[in-house]
Amino acid sequence: MRLIDVVTPAGQVGTVLSLAEQHAGDYWVDTQSEDGRQTVHMLVDAENSQKVLDGLQSFLSSAENVRIVVSKVDATLPVIEELETQGKARSSGSASSREELLSEMEKRSRLDRNFLILVFLSTIVAAVGLIKNNVAVVIGAMVIAPLLGPNLSLALGTALGEKHLMLRSVKTNLAGVGLTLVLSALIGFLWPVDIRSPELLARTDVGLDSVALALASGAAAVLSITTGLSSVLVGVMVAVALMPPAVTLGLMLVSGQYSLAVGALLLLAVNVVCLNFAANFVFFAQGVGPRTWHQKKQARLSIIISITFWAALLVILMAVIFWR
Repeated sequence: MRLIDVVTPAGQVGTVLSLAEQHAGDYWVDTQSEDGRQTVHMLVDAENSQKVLDGLQSFLSSAENVRIVVSKVDATLPVIEELETQGKARSSGSASSREELLSEMEKRSRLDRNFLILVFLSTIVAAVGLIKNNVAVVIGAMVIAPLLGPNLSLALGTALGEKHLMLRSVKTNLAGVGLTLVLSALIGFLWPVDIRSPELLARTDVGLDSVALALASGAAAVLSITTGLSSVLVGVMVAVALMPPAVTLGLMLVSGQYSLAVGALLLLAVNVVCLNFAANFVFFAQGVGPRTWHQKKQARLSIIISITFWAALLVILMAVIFWR
């Protein structure tokens, strides 16, 4: 359920109320403020919120001094039975609006100090776990998963045709992987690596099972964020881990084990490609896209090109796997 607060000039309140009467389970209006604006509060089913937001943006696009605020509602008393029924009837749809997804992915794509610190820490955790053959520690590095966010934000940017989000996601991805390789190589130089460690060797072996796992995990990642089931992301982080193979690549390179390094690189590439391919496909299948017709046309072209690109890379990677 969502609480949509619309702060609008008093003359536009009637338009907002017409939408509220059609889609809201309950709504109320505040008194007019000194600046001539009023606030309309609407309780809307989560899966219906996108329709309401699109309608508000269409009707109020020419109005000035308008603000729309969307908040998640965990519970309301008494229960609004109409919204509960709507939610059960459309439980397979997207529970997060375009604006909510965009706001969340904007945060995940930022190349800031917090991201770099997380990459630094997860690299150390993954390297220690791999070298010491400690499964629990490796899983800890997987759960931190700083590289997952930029890949998901890249897929959403493609689905929405948001070029700035796509470019920022690519930049953050490259910076994260680059920092991981440098740090892991430094750790391998200072700390002798036993290449017989099963955890290390496991990240140098890639097969069709790795492809299937990464595809399923990428699809699950998008479903988790669009349906609001954030707890699923923890399992995705472990299943399609990007940090351990990246760290293994750095450790093997500095150890002079180039054949094993190729295996780690191949596993990392498979995970990245499958994650993006599956994420793009699920966003496309769920109809996640921009609001206007012109933007939809551009975004559709963008996501078709992206799906084709990732599919071609996947075919090439599978050919390399068969060859190896």
